[in-house]
Amino acid sequence: MQKIHNTVYHSDCVEGMKQISPQSVDLVITDPPFGIEFKSKKENYNRKGSRVLDGYNEIHENNYSTFTENWMSEVKRVLKPGGSMFVFSGWNNLKDILITLDELGFITVNHLVWKYQFGVVTSRKFVTSHYHCLYVCLDDKKRKFFPYSRFDKSEKGKNGSSLSYLDREDVWVINREYWNGDIKTPTKLPAEIIRKILAYSSEKGDLVLDPFMGSGQVAVVGKMEGRQYIGFEIVKEYYDFINERLETGQYRIKDKTNCAATPEPVFAGFF
Repeated sequence: MQKIHNTVYHSDCVEGMKQISPQSVDLVITDPPFGIEFKSKKENYNRKGSRVLDGYNEIHENNYSTFTENWMSEVKRVLKPGGSMFVFSGWNNLKDILITLDELGFITVNHLVWKYQFGVVTSRKFVTSHYHCLYVCLDDKKRKFFPYSRFDKSEKGKNGSSLSYLDREDVWVINREYWNGDIKTPTKLPAEIIRKILAYSSEKGDLVLDPFMGSGQVAVVGKMEGRQYIGFEIVKEYYDFINERLETGQYRIKDKTNCAATPEPVFAGFF
């Protein structure tokens, strides 16, 4: 691999990561495929299927454990001793992720819960409106963590509570982003979640890896926050979408086929 920093590769992440030097990555943020026969074009989450890019690469439930072991083994190889990883997961295959992390020798720092504003409507069970995030490392004594990177120790909220304490609680209430009228991939993490992780667990100039780039949020927000990035995306449509965002400096890309005019996307020209 000739170029490593600030590049997204159209490639399988396991094969791609084999080209990365050992112990060269500072932070991993990733949201792997669900393994639940996810219907990427289903018109839920207040979106039109016509604006959702094709090609979501799902993993069969029976293969999820092996799939997880394969990509996590490569992450372990490329992660610096003081590096950290944040893995997002729904509850369905959470056991495979937890078991694999343990078997590979990762140390769990926190089991975070992301509470968002809505889930899929259900009639025979409770609505799932949260996501799991495993915050792990290889050496707990060497990992980076900056507790006052977002709020000073003395900053107080309206009721006198410490803003730093509240921001570091292990349940994060952060809304999903509505990209109405914009091109999108089926799933994406809000920019606020990525900013939060970057602030607490990395420094400017650090190299951040996402093995499953999807919409490219980790690369786009990482660049906004002064981090270097590297990532992999196996779906060509997603790969092209990521590069359009990075090359044009636009956070959101309008669906030109469904708009008479093309207003400036939110955060246009942020680089």
